[in-house]
Amino acid sequence: MGFDPRFELLVEGEWIPVRTYERDTIEVETGCGDGASQTDPGRLSITIDNRSGRYSTRNPESDLYGKIGRNTRGRLSVPGTTSYLELDGTVDGRASTPHHASLAITGDLDVRWEGEADWYAPGATFLIGKWGASGNRAWHMRVQDGILYFSFFYGAGLNLFVGYFLPPELPRHAALRSTVDVDNGAGGATVRLYWAPTLAGPWTEIVSFTEPGAPLTLFPGTAPLEITPTVQTDVTPNRLPLTGRVYKAEVRNGINGTLVAAPDFTAQAAGAPSFVDAAGRTWTLSGTAVIRDRADLIVVEVPEWPQDWQPDESDAWVSIEGAGILRRMGQGKKALQSTLRRRIPSYSPLAYWPMEEGNAASRAYSPIAGVSPLTLTGANWASADSLPSSQALPALAPTSSNPAMMMGRVPAPATALTAWAVQWLYRLDQAPASRFTFMRILGTGTIAEWYIQTGADGTNLIGRDDDGNTLVSHSIATGSDLFGQWVLVHFVLAQNGSNIDYDIYWTDVGGDAGHFGSSIAGSVGRPTAVASPPNGYAADLQGMAIGHISVWPVAGTSAYTNAVTAWTGETAWQRVRRLATEENLPLARIGAPETTELVGPQTPDTLLNLLQAAADADGGLLLEDATRPGLVFRERSSMYSQTPKLVLSYNQAPGLAAPLKPVDDDTAVRNDRTVQRDGGSEARAILEDGPLSVQDPPDGIGLYDDSVTLSLHDDAQAEPIAYWRLHLGTVDGPRYPQVRVMLHKAPHLIPAVLALGEGDLIRITDLPKYVGFGDVDLLVDGKRHELGQEHWEVTFNCSPGAPWNVGILDDPVLGKVDTDGSELAAAVDTDDTVLSVTVTDGPLWNTDPVECPFDIRTGGEVMTVHSCTTAAQDTFTRTVTTGWGTADSGQAWTTTGGSTSDYSVGGE
Repeated sequence: MGFDPRFELLVEGEWIPVRTYERDTIEVETGCGDGASQTDPGRLSITIDNRSGRYSTRNPESDLYGKIGRNTRGRLSVPGTTSYLELDGTVDGRASTPHHASLAITGDLDVRWEGEADWYAPGATFLIGKWGASGNRAWHMRVQDGILYFSFFYGAGLNLFVGYFLPPELPRHAALRSTVDVDNGAGGATVRLYWAPTLAGPWTEIVSFTEPGAPLTLFPGTAPLEITPTVQTDVTPNRLPLTGRVYKAEVRNGINGTLVAAPDFTAQAAGAPSFVDAAGRTWTLSGTAVIRDRADLIVVEVPEWPQDWQPDESDAWVSIEGAGILRRMGQGKKALQSTLRRRIPSYSPLAYWPMEEGNAASRAYSPIAGVSPLTLTGANWASADSLPSSQALPALAPTSSNPAMMMGRVPAPATALTAWAVQWLYRLDQAPASRFTFMRILGTGTIAEWYIQTGADGTNLIGRDDDGNTLVSHSIATGSDLFGQWVLVHFVLAQNGSNIDYDIYWTDVGGDAGHFGSSIAGSVGRPTAVASPPNGYAADLQGMAIGHISVWPVAGTSAYTNAVTAWTGETAWQRVRRLATEENLPLARIGAPETTELVGPQTPDTLLNLLQAAADADGGLLLEDATRPGLVFRERSSMYSQTPKLVLSYNQAPGLAAPLKPVDDDTAVRNDRTVQRDGGSEARAILEDGPLSVQDPPDGIGLYDDSVTLSLHDDAQAEPIAYWRLHLGTVDGPRYPQVRVMLHKAPHLIPAVLALGEGDLIRITDLPKYVGFGDVDLLVDGKRHELGQEHWEVTFNCSPGAPWNVGILDDPVLGKVDTDGSELAAAVDTDDTVLSVTVTDGPLWNTDPVECPFDIRTGGEVMTVHSCTTAAQDTFTRTVTTGWGTADSGQAWTTTGGSTSDYSVGGE
């Protein structure tokens, strides 16, 4: 096959090549279909040769019997543009060179590394280092929870590490650098961290840190130099090997000094087991590390293996329909548990009862092993559903024949306790006139029973011994804010010498906190049960909801932190990242400096729905990863004002399939947008004037409205999002739904096409007049590859890129602001060189020469303004670039009239 597509299956940790039939076209689809708003599961259609029966999953004579089957992983690749070191995160997968005298650096050090990694993944990942066993550790560079660290030993076994957050706009392929200036000339040492697109720079400083004191002497060690170093397990979190790709690395003796190691994997042949770098170091690959030169089009799971053959058994094949991970994720219908139910057990309480049972329940199970169910009678189960961080909880409904009784027994801890605590959530809408017990806590200490009572006039805290004698009695002035909302209560006992310190905290969910504390002589003992009063809850507590009762062997825990508010207020990126971490889902990020939208509470839903809700709130993209079964979150602002990754000339590119068909229709038009915050208010944005406005033709096109509900943190977010969506839905220009590129006719385009992802920009230039004018910018929504024996076509599903071209402060082009209205003061024709304009609305044109040149567009023509005159006469010297006027680049139009202001001006 002319383009050498290669299909491989992952079998027992090893990628094995599979022979495919050239008679059938290979099809690959990723991203969104035409007009779709969400990513479809990726799809791979390919036919493999099965004449040997090797890929018959039920064939016991196959060497793959029992090793392949449903959701075996496969990947399709084509020759890439460069080689790289591929590491799969296994412990023994690495490239290394032995210690050498040139690597025994004790002075200034400069370490550089270029590759691809999950920069923001949880845990610590080694990148490069001389980091052996304890006592033989010199230095290493790592990423950990989105932070770049450089750690080194110096002097008499002293360790210094410097770390700082990586910038959110860090691309997936990037270079990182750490330098150590052991003597900065000011009585100390300075460590600097940098990033760059590649090792060629330019380098951007992330952080600079100075260690005061005498100049340092670095510990050289004798450990090998490794990419990535051996796993380190004597710290938390463990330092783990890299899962990703490495292109180059450098170690220099001195900042910008002599190269002492320079592995360049891009210069190596695929499959090479070892090589000598430019500094003379010999590098050897071990374990699963491999030098590869392939570009992956898609990684899939194969859900089924349909067997086909000729009746005479002369041929047999398997027609595989592989699918991206979104297919499997979309088939899962089980909602993730509530945020409290998911989080609290991970903090190892002694006992925990979520109390999220169904409406016919009489007891609540515990997810903690060895803890018996909590019983609760006289309650309406699953009736209190106003707490976003929980499924519906029970509410008390005591009657004379069925009093509300509760008992949850706490197993004994493995060791004696010096402190313990009980936490729970409750809601009581109507304050009782008198004080009634709403929680009783039993224990083995000096205080055998604690009664916590609430009423309209305050709170009582009562402690009694085994004989019923009252040893503690406090009347606490609490306010009305404890009623009509959910409240988290935290009751703590701690041994303080011969005394018991006891404290109670109230926290309005998402609001203020209150506290009372005191002490008494005695011992804390251990908790044995949480319960209602002995005779049951009083009728005055009718309707009190209660749940998520937990008992702890320590005084404090952060188990409820953020989870109790269902994580509302975290950014869309934080939501996606946290969920991916909790579910062990590989996740990459295409970020940008602008912070993603704040999202609302995480309600129980499927993982895919929760991830998509966060992406929708930001207006970003949730994509499949082309290199593994994982996802990529592309933030909305990463698509602003992009430089095109693929530029195609309509009349010069043989690979652009003609005709390029514009569609001047109303399919994507939305001129009346409503955005509703889930659980909150709404905002509306309407285009009232202009050719795509809600006015009837010919002044507009009529009403095209829609409404969307988004997971937003605050009502104030709805309005700007509505106007942004209105902006996207009122592009006054034709659509180009698809662009088809024939790579078999233009192989020089292959590198750019392979580098193009969903959300990237394509620019079409040199359009003929009967198609349009100027350049056309298109955002890639999805891709379809068709590969045959002699052809390779790629079809891009596209949406207009123009509305994503936004203003950028201080940018020489995008930093200019237009007036709100200018019109010709006098008619012009093709031989005029001056435009006489009058500003009708908004800021006036700026006559400062530094603001020129800039482009304006009028009457279907793009003009470059070279100068503006004084207030008495504004002169725009213009050059035709596209349009209906004469195309002589030396021609200029100038206009007079109007006045100026201090505002800068720029074309649309």
